[in-house]
Amino acid sequence: MTPALILSIIGLYFLVLVVISFATGKGANNESFYLANKKSPWYLVAFGMIGASLSGITFISIPGWVGNEAKQFGYMQMVLGYLVGYLIIAYVLMPIYYKLNVTSIYTYLKNRFGYYAHKIGAFYFLLSRIIGASIRLLLVANVLQAFVFDDLGVPFEVTVLLSILLIWIYTFKGGIKTIIWTDTLQTLFMLLSLGITFWFVSKELTFEEGQGVIGAITDSQYSKLFFFDDIMEGNHFIKMFLGGIFISVGMTGLDQDMMQKNLSCKSLKEAQKNMVSFAGLLVVINLIFLALGALLYMYANQKGITVPEKADLLFPTIALESQMGIGVGVLFLLGLIAAAYSSADSALTALTTSVCVDFLEDKEKVSEIKRRRVHIIMSCVLFITIIILHHTLDESAIWQLIVLAGYTYGPLIGLFFFGILTKRKINDSLVIMVCILAPVLTWCLNYFSADLFGGFKFGATLIIVNSLFTFLGLYLISLGSNQKIFVDEHILDQKI
Repeated sequence: MTPALILSIIGLYFLVLVVISFATGKGANNESFYLANKKSPWYLVAFGMIGASLSGITFISIPGWVGNEAKQFGYMQMVLGYLVGYLIIAYVLMPIYYKLNVTSIYTYLKNRFGYYAHKIGAFYFLLSRIIGASIRLLLVANVLQAFVFDDLGVPFEVTVLLSILLIWIYTFKGGIKTIIWTDTLQTLFMLLSLGITFWFVSKELTFEEGQGVIGAITDSQYSKLFFFDDIMEGNHFIKMFLGGIFISVGMTGLDQDMMQKNLSCKSLKEAQKNMVSFAGLLVVINLIFLALGALLYMYANQKGITVPEKADLLFPTIALESQMGIGVGVLFLLGLIAAAYSSADSALTALTTSVCVDFLEDKEKVSEIKRRRVHIIMSCVLFITIIILHHTLDESAIWQLIVLAGYTYGPLIGLFFFGILTKRKINDSLVIMVCILAPVLTWCLNYFSADLFGGFKFGATLIIVNSLFTFLGLYLISLGSNQKIFVDEHILDQKI
């Protein structure tokens, strides 16, 4: 595919998004930007969340993940853990958020513990989402740079700037009200791209007589699903499954970005329908992505295509440079852009919301002009972070994101569940110290784990360790158990 054709596809795609943003942004105010006036249909939220959750990382990194002998289909072990985590979100966390009628979910920490708990919780979200969104956008920018802008002599920094500018253009006015609709469209493009590309690749492969696609994938060297061999390794089922539960609770249930869409639903029951249906779909879609990865490696082997050193580039290399035709290339681009920007646009909106509500204190006092200024500032922060990560990251993007979650979402899980599971007060002035020490101790334990525990690797369970350190630290600074738990009375009132 020529760079001109690729740019034309991208330009047309964003033109559609801008048209949607102007249609949905008419008469929009802060309430529209933050929560879409609480009128979002649950089925649109559920469908759109698929794209936001998967992102461009899933679109590229998950197929590339399959070629690693120690990984293969092992990611599904974590996905099964996600499923349990989403149920916890739907029936433990969501009732709290809806009962308290919050715009930012970190308001709960202020009500339960105090000022500093609220600020450190919101800070960890900002840190997590800034780095996470930057990794997602970096991955897409790398693909566009390698296959388009290098040939045109465009610097990488300009590629990143254009990517963020396009997101800002269609989100600055309508916010969540716009994103509910653009994410629905982008998820549709992503799933169509996945399904049709899967069909195209399978048609190009030669299978043994009487063997279909499923049989070929099952019999291939890439299809190992469960790893029970060595508990010391990070890919063991127990570690991946438990890690998946904690990661989904942290990265979805305690993440303003993901919860902001759920809070825009008309009622708690509709939000729960959204979460449960979204969870089921996500399991199936991740399995298809892994199956596509197996097919791509099989295709590369049969056609003599050299697998790129960075596995994340396998899918784009085959889609854009092989002899499969222009159709696969167009589908790949549409799917990649849709997956990447359905995650990045909501991240930018959630970052703006958290700064306005959690740090500028009162959403009613934050004027639309000030909110738009914050939107621009957060766009600049994303730009700077992407440039820094571009010069520092060298591993698979999906694993970078999982490691990141272990360090930044652990304190959030510890804070929220200490509040939910205990009746103890804490010394609010010490909570920041606890939430800084927990990730530091987790890093130290992980760094020396092989020497201390005979080669043991924590893998995806880092987030559990971090959460437990935070929980223990909060217990140590607690002042007593004579305070009635703030949340219990609200949960008991729920008629779910």
